[in-house]
Amino acid sequence: MNQFSQVTPKILELSEICMKNSVINPELYGKYDVKRGLRDISGRGVLTGLTDISEIQSYIMEEEDMIPCDGQLFYRGINIQEIVSGFIKEKRFGFEETAYLLMFGQMPNRTQLEEFNRILGEYRTLPTSFVRDIIMKAPSADMMNTLARSVLTLYSYDDAADDISIPNVIRQCLQLTALFPLLSVYGYQAYRHYHDGQSLYIHTPDPNLSTAENILRLLRPDSSYTELEARILDVALVLHAEHGGGNNSTFTTHVVTSSGTDTYSSVAASLGSLKGPKHGGANIKVVRMIEDMKEVVKNWEDEEEVGRYLTALLHKEAFDKAGLIYGMGHAVYSLSDPRANIFKHFVESLSKEKGKEEEFKLYSMVERLAPEIISKERKIYKGVSANIDFYSGFVYSMLDLPLELYTPIFAIARIAGWGAHRVEELINAGKIIRPAYKSISERVEYVPLDERK
Repeated sequence: MNQFSQVTPKILELSEICMKNSVINPELYGKYDVKRGLRDISGRGVLTGLTDISEIQSYIMEEEDMIPCDGQLFYRGINIQEIVSGFIKEKRFGFEETAYLLMFGQMPNRTQLEEFNRILGEYRTLPTSFVRDIIMKAPSADMMNTLARSVLTLYSYDDAADDISIPNVIRQCLQLTALFPLLSVYGYQAYRHYHDGQSLYIHTPDPNLSTAENILRLLRPDSSYTELEARILDVALVLHAEHGGGNNSTFTTHVVTSSGTDTYSSVAASLGSLKGPKHGGANIKVVRMIEDMKEVVKNWEDEEEVGRYLTALLHKEAFDKAGLIYGMGHAVYSLSDPRANIFKHFVESLSKEKGKEEEFKLYSMVERLAPEIISKERKIYKGVSANIDFYSGFVYSMLDLPLELYTPIFAIARIAGWGAHRVEELINAGKIIRPAYKSISERVEYVPLDERK
């Protein structure tokens, strides 16, 4: 370990002092009615803003009672199920028109969509020598950090970087939407070359291809992919593009934007949020959990054996000993996550093409058994169901996407939502977002330096 990364004995000593003086009695959160995570005990979020971009429906109100219902997700008032069904039926890629819908508030007509795709195609070019001078220098093992660094560096190439007028911010958001696939895949290729000694592939994007097609084109050595692969990745991007203003990274967009800062700083902050394993990194945990399950469980068709493994997970006796069944449950949805329901159909089709039908059956069994086991083992206040992370990692593994790109692909999709929310925050500019924290410290007299113990 180099000196820059080393935790010395003195740092350990200081850490003990810090931890001793930083503990807050958990009972005080109840005493002062603090909504930890900005959510109440039923899982309902504290209302902190208004948005016209998307809506999540997980319950209906009957008088004063919250009645759980099957989850629904709406982009600009349109059911996500209808959006996906529409472009699949017409055999089109849907991410680009979804990005248009989120940013501009209406579905594009054919002419508008063609023009929008042309704009994204033209923006899908990095500044001269950016790959050599920025991406190839000091490649990081974590692509989210590489992505954030690249975004912050693009500030230096923008002559109007601090201009937060709406036309300029829309221009910046569309450019970042177009560039995220390049920044993510090139960052991975650089790390894979310099750290793993693998061949270096830097393919140029095709402006006439969709975002999903370009991701596969840039990533694979021969730039080849099947139509089913590209269409399923496209569906994944659509389902991840937006999820209300209250999710951690989008709320970060609102908070940072409210300070009046530039687009690049706002997006980098949201990337830092999305990187966290409690947010965008969850699908990696699902894949690793299933891999461990496949090694431990001898008969993948034996419900009792699979059930024992799931119980062991909750008892902190299996996998990472965290007591969690990853991919199950959601902060908002109770009965079902509509994105997972939509995705599952496509996952099954891809599993047949890839010869992974047995694994798909295992995933389906876990999805069915886990809610029953969790309800027996834990006191829960709402229903538990599979969320989209449960299946997205499996899809990415079947597409031979490296683990290092799972969360960046989430970011490639979610930049569409972040951009829309940033513009919404600027248009409806109000006060800087600043919630309250109650201090519980006691008053202490100042002690002169020579009298301190």
